[in-house]
This record gives sequence, C-alpha cells and structure tokens, in this order.
Amino acid sequence: MGFCTQEEYTRFLHQCPIFERLLVEDGVLLRKYWFSVSDDEQERRFRARLEDPMRRWKLSEMDLESITRWEEYSRAKDEMMVHTHVPEAPWYEVESHDTRRARINMTSHLLSTVPYREVQRPPLEIPPRPAPTGYRRPPRVETPVADVTNGLS
Repeated sequence: MGFCTQEEYTRFLHQCPIFERLLVEDGVLLRKYWFSVSDDEQERRFRARLEDPMRRWKLSEMDLESITRWEEYSRAKDEMMVHTHVPEAPWYEVESHDTRRARINMTSHLLSTVPYREVQRPPLEIPPRPAPTGYRRPPRVETPVADVTNGLS
C-alpha cells in the first residue's frame, strides 16, 4: 500500500521483536492477538457495513482495497508473524468468525495471563451528612441537555 519503503519494512521486522523483548524485560505485560477470519466472512461483514447506515462508518476505502489484496495481506501477515512471534512476546490467534465468541475467548485468555491477587479492602462507612449551613444553589444554566430517554427503562 506504499506506507513504507522496503528498507523501512525490513528494519521493522528486525527491530520489532527486539523492542518487544525490551518492553517485557521492563515488566510490561505484552499480549498480541490476531483475529483470524475467512475471506468469505470478511467480505460478508464488509457488505453488511455497506448496506447498514449504522455500521457504514466502519467501512473505509482501505477496507475495500484489502479485498483486492487479500493474498498479499495474508502473505505479509504470515511474514510478520515469522519475525515477531517470539517466546517473550508470542502472537495469540483468535478464531473470529463469530465476533461475540471471539471477544469473549480473547478476553478470557487475556485475563488468564494477568497475575491476580486478592486485594484487601478496608471497611468503608458512609458518614452522616452535616447539617445545612444556608447554602443556596444558583439557578440552572440556560442550556440544558434534552432528555431523549422517553420510554427507556
């Protein structure tokens, strides 16, 4: 797509795993997820976005261009993973044909990789409100936000 030169691309593939290792060595919890979807499913999603005004914003010219470059993108992704899938910062692939399941599975996996310990919370008590001292609120501003929740529960 012309976002970088071949030299910049090669440098990225070399430097990225080095940089990620440095982050992990400094204590950063780095997780990389690739949401995998078939070309048929991706095209179905694009068509749905094109036809649904509520989801149209999710579709860009770059998305449309990706249809004609599907194999190039797949090759580039495979090459990137060869260079950037390292033990200190592996890629995790999420099957995402079903978006809802993919999000749940990814979140579950992410949470399972984060060290957890119980935090002892001190007991809290809401204090009594002090007696009024005569403060009076000024009138409300002249530009209220309309209540559009009519009928919502």
